[in-house]
Amino acid sequence: MKVLDALLDKKPTEKAVKDLAELRIRNLLCFRELQSFNDTGKWLQKHPLIMHRSVYSRLEEIFILNHTKFMDEYKLCCANIARYESYLRSDKRIDRLDTDKALLQKHTETKAVFESVIENNKL
Repeated sequence: MKVLDALLDKKPTEKAVKDLAELRIRNLLCFRELQSFNDTGKWLQKHPLIMHRSVYSRLEEIFILNHTKFMDEYKLCCANIARYESYLRSDKRIDRLDTDKALLQKHTETKAVFESVIENNKL
């Protein structure tokens, strides 16, 4: 966050502002999850890493055991995101708009979990 703040102070770009906003949202979600767990002993299940604990552990195991399979699944996830973004722009699928939005959200969250596994397991 400090790096993004420094970028925004010098020469703000649209991408830097977007990155800062997304990071802030994730930090707030994380804080709410931790606060809930501290207060009640239960997770809210809102933050992608908490919500997808089982997905994370499964992907981490695949990452450790078989990098090729992990990257194939990551590629499929990215293709699904592109597909559902295309569906949302299409006039032919107006009747399935809600389903497509939900599936796009699901695959976007899964991609975040993939990227988290990669980031946390760097050599």
